[in-house]
Amino acid sequence: MVDINDTLDLPCGVQIKNRICKGAMTEGLADSQNRATFKHVNLYDKWSSGGAGILLTGNVQVDHRYLERPGNVVIEGPQTNEQLSRLTAYAEAGTKNNTHLWMQISHAGRQTPASVAETPVAPSEVQLQMPGAQFGKPRSLSDEEILDIIQKFAHTASVAKETGFTGVQIHGAHGYLISEFLSPDINKRDDNWGGSLEKRSKFLLEIVRSVRKSVGDSFPVSLKLNSADFQKGGFTHEDAIQVASWLNEEGLDLLEISGGTYEQPHLVGIDMGLNPERAEVRRESTIAREAYFLDYANDIRNVFKGPLMVTGGFRSVQGMNDALNQNACDVIGIARPFCIDPQIANKLLSKDISETPTLEKTMQVGPGLLGLNSPFSMIKGINGWGQQAFWCLNLIRMGEDLDPNLDLGVFKAFLQYQRNEKDAAKRYKEYWKSS
Repeated sequence: MVDINDTLDLPCGVQIKNRICKGAMTEGLADSQNRATFKHVNLYDKWSSGGAGILLTGNVQVDHRYLERPGNVVIEGPQTNEQLSRLTAYAEAGTKNNTHLWMQISHAGRQTPASVAETPVAPSEVQLQMPGAQFGKPRSLSDEEILDIIQKFAHTASVAKETGFTGVQIHGAHGYLISEFLSPDINKRDDNWGGSLEKRSKFLLEIVRSVRKSVGDSFPVSLKLNSADFQKGGFTHEDAIQVASWLNEEGLDLLEISGGTYEQPHLVGIDMGLNPERAEVRRESTIAREAYFLDYANDIRNVFKGPLMVTGGFRSVQGMNDALNQNACDVIGIARPFCIDPQIANKLLSKDISETPTLEKTMQVGPGLLGLNSPFSMIKGINGWGQQAFWCLNLIRMGEDLDPNLDLGVFKAFLQYQRNEKDAAKRYKEYWKSS
């Protein structure tokens, strides 16, 4: 029998102390120069005492021009001593208590907000369909730019290793740049980077290879991959199974299975998204299960030979152990509960609690009052992203050495988050315009 307390030996030879991983969540704690700050140190010091075997960071971007949000950490080009010392302090905080801290490396592509880049980049000039002109129409990347981005991922990974992070995760999911190349709905290229699935996968595979080469064979390299985009014409589950089989040759240490994009945010458990007419609904069996993507991970398990991780929807210790013992995955990803209780993994591992709190229980309201059952996609979307704001703002509070605020309502959180992002974007633009 396998238990969440059991260790895990990775293909590279590294051992993880247990089977719980804090999933990656955007932090927004960087300064206007996109450098790590004392807030990262505060936050990850709390989390590294919390019991998880692995902590995944939020998006660390490879190019300051194309961010998921203004507060992302960016690593590009030669790093100054100041930048390196900040990253080292971040890594030291996150690796206490034999905890692994893996840097998630990303490029936002067309999901770069207009407040950061009015004209983002993508495989092709296909604009993100979101309300409110939040995202500009992208321009298509040149072959030279694509090759440069591949090297940027490798460089960022090497800096992560140099400064004390104990692994890296390549973000190939959720509609960011790598995910965009995989999707025929977004990638309309007819060159070596588009067309067939094999060509659409080339960008991902070349990044995995370049990162592995930059960090060596004994350093953990992970990948986050969509089980599907859940969007008509997008990256399908059958595509994901094929890509997973190709990844067997690339020496990955952990493959995390997720799903969705900004247009179809299944990554936060919301079906239909903001474009319901283009959505592909998840399987009923998956919706009924405790973890969002476990059924899809089962299919990928049949072809992928390395360790698998599933994040999203795990709540009970029983459900976690069942997934491990059914060989559906090897690592349990938990994310949002860490935003209100940094000790959540310790409590699960010691059986002090049998399940993690949900937002409804935390706020003592039912899902109807959160608006999640609204038939109007806009209201449903605002409430979904308002929930995300609730968790994110409490994460920020911990970075500021404050306790989480459980009285923060969803709509209030949504508005406060929007104000915070507007202010951060202003500071970001002021710095980079003058530099």
